[in-house]
Amino acid sequence: MRRQARLFAITEYLRGRRTGVTAEALAERFGVTVRTIYRDLDTLRDASLPVQADRGRGGGYALDRSYALPPVNFTAREAAVLASLGKHAVEMRMLPFPETLQRALDKVRGALGTPAQRELLAHMDKLRFVGVPALAPSPAVRRAVESAWFEGGVLAVKYRNSHGELERRRVRLVGATMERTMIVLLGHDAETKEPVPLRFDRIEQASVAAPAAEKAAQET
Repeated sequence: MRRQARLFAITEYLRGRRTGVTAEALAERFGVTVRTIYRDLDTLRDASLPVQADRGRGGGYALDRSYALPPVNFTAREAAVLASLGKHAVEMRMLPFPETLQRALDKVRGALGTPAQRELLAHMDKLRFVGVPALAPSPAVRRAVESAWFEGGVLAVKYRNSHGELERRRVRLVGATMERTMIVLLGHDAETKEPVPLRFDRIEQASVAAPAAEKAAQET
C-alpha cells in the first residue's frame, strides 16, 4: 500500500472507531513498522487532523469526535453570504487564522453542486471590499500562532519591540484584540506569568515549543 493510500486508510479507520487504538495495533493492521505509524500520525497532525493520544485502558490514538460534522445542506444564497463574509474576514485580516478560515470556505463551496456554484460566483462578483489593512505577519508566523492558540502550547517568538530591538519571548496566548489596522495578541510570559501584549505584525519568527522542551523550561 502506498503511503498516501495508507494515510487515507488510517484516517478512515480512526474515524470509524469509538475507542483508541495503539500504534502497535495500527502497525500490524497496515503491515508497517511502529516507527512508520508514528511518522504517519505526525503527518496527519501536520495536515490539521485532530489525532489524540489517550492513556489508560481503552486508550490509544483516536480522532477528536468534533472532527466530522453532520451533513449540512446550503442553498447558493446561504453559501454566498458565508463565503463573502469569510472572504472579507480573510482580506481584512480580522482573524489570526486565515488559512483555516479559507479551508472552511473551500468546503462550503465544495458542498454545492455545479449550478449552485455558478450562482454562488454570480452573487460574490457583485460584492467588493476595500480598505484592506497593510500590516500582516508571514504565513509561517500565522501557522505557529494558530497552533499555539488551539493546542495551548507555548509560543516562542522573535519580536521587534517599539524601539526596533529584536527580543526573544516565550508566551502562552490567552486572547486577541482585532483592531482596524492591526491584531494584538494577548499572552502571559511562560516563566514569570506577567501579561505580554504582542503586535502580530511585529513577530518576525515564531515556533511552538515541543512538550519536552516546555517541561524542561518549567523545571529549570
